[in-house]
Amino acid sequence: MTAQPDAQPAAKLRFMRRLLIDLSIMLVIGVVLALLGPFGSFNDPFEQRLVYWVGLALAGYAFYAPISGLVVPWGKSIDLPEWGLWIASVLIATVPMSMFIWWLGFLGDEFRWPSLSAAFGTYVNVLIIGAAITVLFHMLNRAPATHRVVASPESASAPALAPEPEPASGPRFLDRLPPELGTELIALEMEDHYVRAHTALGSELVLLRMRDAVVELDGIDGEQVHRSWWVARGAVADVQREGRNVRLVLDNGIVAPVSRANVTTLKERGWL
Repeated sequence: MTAQPDAQPAAKLRFMRRLLIDLSIMLVIGVVLALLGPFGSFNDPFEQRLVYWVGLALAGYAFYAPISGLVVPWGKSIDLPEWGLWIASVLIATVPMSMFIWWLGFLGDEFRWPSLSAAFGTYVNVLIIGAAITVLFHMLNRAPATHRVVASPESASAPALAPEPEPASGPRFLDRLPPELGTELIALEMEDHYVRAHTALGSELVLLRMRDAVVELDGIDGEQVHRSWWVARGAVADVQREGRNVRLVLDNGIVAPVSRANVTTLKERGWL
């Protein structure tokens, strides 16, 4: 992917901001768990509970966040439903987290492997908290989307009485992109509740659902080739086939998967 030099610092800044927010949330969760003292820990001194639960909250983030970041994009590439991917990521991430908690209980003592019932009990306890926190993060990530709809540029700039329609100056979606990305749109890629707009000059996340973004692309010759991908027709440089799997190689090197349901349609329209 080609990007302007100043796009990378902006992306790093967004990542650091997101990381700080996530870690702050996990600290709060750790303090709340220390106050509640679940799973028999309430009898321990508060200071001990605080260190224990805050430490586990941060460790949980280290286990769950990377696995979710791998499982969800991988699942999208093979067209699996999002809810199933989140369940799978939580179930998988709970395994190393459970092993870590079991190991933590033997600090200073000789380690011994858990019995099947003890391992299952630890796994279920960790799964309950891990699933609850994952749901909380998912709900927090959804919240800005509602705010964006209320405070969208169209509604904010509209007069209170008798709004006058403005003449269309081009695809509305391009107005959402920063000027430094230009207007040569190559593809849209769904990332959770965002779409990542890929242009010839770089990429940018836009807080918008894929179906709404596609509606705003009037005038651009392209197709939604996958539930998570829209591709501009003129940006397709090559077509890759592996058995029944079809992928489009774009001008900037990005590879977009084609869902099997769309292969016939793309063939009929001369894409393949």
